[in-house]
Amino acid sequence: MKKGSRKQADELRPEYKRSDFEALVRGKYAQRIIAATNVVVLDPQVAKAFPNDRAVNKALRGLLRDRKSSIRPTTRSTRTRRERRAG
Repeated sequence: MKKGSRKQADELRPEYKRSDFEALVRGKYAQRIIAATNVVVLDPQVAKAFPNDRAVNKALRGLLRDRKSSIRPTTRSTRTRRERRAG
């Protein structure tokens, strides 16, 4: 039993010509995809502590919530420097 030819067949339809297409550019959209991706790689030790993405998000949201509640608004003194020095 003979194996078929390994040469690639030209799969374009007869009405298409290769010259009608622009030159292909490898990785043309790679930077756009990288900029739009939010993938974060966790260290193996950290990944063991969280079974899935929901657990990670829950922990991070808790940290953000705690951080927002612990920030105290700063109140500025209405006294001037001279008044403070004078006592």
